[in-house]
Amino acid sequence: MKFCSLYSGSSGNSIFVGSEKAKILIDAGLPGKKIDEALKHIGQNPSEIDGIFITHEHIDHIKGVGVLSRKYDIPIYAPHDTWVAMESTIGKIKEHNIKVMDRRTVVSIKDIDIKSFIIPHDAAAPVGYTINLDGKMASVATDFGTFTKEIEDSIKDSEVILIESNYNPQMLDMGPYPYSLKQRIKESYGHLSNEDCGEAILKILKNGLGKNIILGHLSNTNNTPDLAELTVKDILTANNIEVGSDVFLSMANRHNPSKIITL
Repeated sequence: MKFCSLYSGSSGNSIFVGSEKAKILIDAGLPGKKIDEALKHIGQNPSEIDGIFITHEHIDHIKGVGVLSRKYDIPIYAPHDTWVAMESTIGKIKEHNIKVMDRRTVVSIKDIDIKSFIIPHDAAAPVGYTINLDGKMASVATDFGTFTKEIEDSIKDSEVILIESNYNPQMLDMGPYPYSLKQRIKESYGHLSNEDCGEAILKILKNGLGKNIILGHLSNTNNTPDLAELTVKDILTANNIEVGSDVFLSMANRHNPSKIITL
């Protein structure tokens, strides 16, 4: 199984996951042309995508979904309430490509199983995903304000995990956002701070070391890649977790595809 973050951040998100037989996207939050370019850059044919799985309806996760579905006849998978919330934004979708799923379910596409789980975020029916190929698993968990037991249980056995490290609290407090937006980001249905991300990773690693952890969905205003990485590294090091041997830590790039991780 190949896992690659095509784009990640407050300006747009999309992740490619593929096996020998199945290829999917999780979100498509940039223009369809940009997703096309990213897929071709990593040697993938956009016309071979078997499905797009939506985490939630915010524009940085769905901007290119409608275009890609219409251009390549790709099914779109999302919970019912997410469909209702995004249908006016993504445009008309062919009926056979409208795939309504439960928030807790497993969808099988060829040789991979895609399991959805509930995340706490200020959206209609937000979910994360774990992809399973013969016991090898990779997970995507972003856009949540609280690292719940359900998220932990859903991703702890994965070898590759893209997890949110959205903001630095001091940058957020001192930054340009209005007070109401700052409070929304901080709340339990908002986003995960760098410090909370580090603590979440500690819980994940109790289930086994040697995982590839990718920090993603960074705010462009309230965070920097260096700050997110340093904060998480410091938390892990303080708890006797050695980055580079006990755990492999990397950053998802905002503007370009990140490295391909192969399981």
